This record gives sequence, C-alpha cells and structure tokens, in this order.
Amino acid sequence: MTASRANPQPPHPSDTAAPAASRAIAPPLRRRMACWLYEGMLMFGVVFIAGYLFGTLTQTRHGLDNRHALQAFLFVVFGIYFVWFWSQGHTLAMKTWHIRVEDRQGRPLSQPRALLRYLLCWLWFLPPLAVIAPFQLSAGEATVIVAGWVAVWALLSRFHPQRQFWHDALAGTRLVHYEVPPRRKG
Repeated sequence: MTASRANPQPPHPSDTAAPAASRAIAPPLRRRMACWLYEGMLMFGVVFIAGYLFGTLTQTRHGLDNRHALQAFLFVVFGIYFVWFWSQGHTLAMKTWHIRVEDRQGRPLSQPRALLRYLLCWLWFLPPLAVIAPFQLSAGEATVIVAGWVAVWALLSRFHPQRQFWHDALAGTRLVHYEVPPRRKG
C-alpha cells in the first residue's frame, strides 16, 4: 500500500467547485413562493418589534405621524435582517423550506452581494407601486395590481435558463435546494 492510499488528501476546494455548481438545482417555483409567503408572515414580527422600537424612540403617538420616517426605518431594518441572514446562507423561512442562497460559484454571499440582492428584491414591489401611485387607487385595487405583478414576476423565472428569479440573475446569486444531513443516533 502506498502512502497516498493510506492517507488520502481531501480534495482541493477548486476541484469540487464545478461539480457542486453543476448539481445546484433551483427549488420548484411552488416551493420558492411558499417560502416567500412564509417569510412574509415572519416579517410581521420584525415589523412589530421595529415599529414598537421606532414609536418608543420617537415618541410617536399616532400611526400616521412620522410615516415616511417609519418606512425609511423599516427599509433599513429589513436590509439588516436580510443581508445578515443571506450572508449566512438562508433566512429562517428558507431553512424551513430547504432553500439556500449562494453566488454563482456556489459560495456563501458576501455582505455587499447580499445588499445588492436586497436592493434588487424591491423589483417585486416597486414597479407596480410606482405605476399606481398617481392614480390614488383604493387599497383593494392596489393589492390586486401588486399581487398580479408578483405573480408575473415569479412566472418570469420560467424564462431563465436555470429557473432563477431575475433579481437573483442580476445580483449574481441563485437559490438552490439543499438536503438536510441525517441526524446521528447517539
């Protein structure tokens, strides 16, 4: 037996990058959208805590007082939340649905890339909100238009070669399915 067989060397990371990248499979659209909805439900807790903190710090007595400052504060809080979790690989909702976010080479996101992804994620909401803003539509009408845009934006992923959302393609990121390692009995 030779020494190389007795003590096999672990593969160099560059040797395993290509197979890992080729095995990366985008989760089905249905699962990604279920994760998206679950993330939205979890964000209610973040909004509640951030809103309470903002209201306490600014001594806001009415919900419409400081509305634009609250929106800016929530934008920053959401940014911190998503950038931190995405640079770790996933949010709680993504972990629940076995979805991981990574760069095109299969590496965890850097914080600048996670920030770029966060800014580009606003493509889910800003285009329809910008279009309907001058029309003073009712909340119900605005909700239908935004929901329609979200459905269109999600379905556009079908036209991407790897079935990724277009904001991920623009950010140089991708969503991939990952398997949870089995628990050891012990």
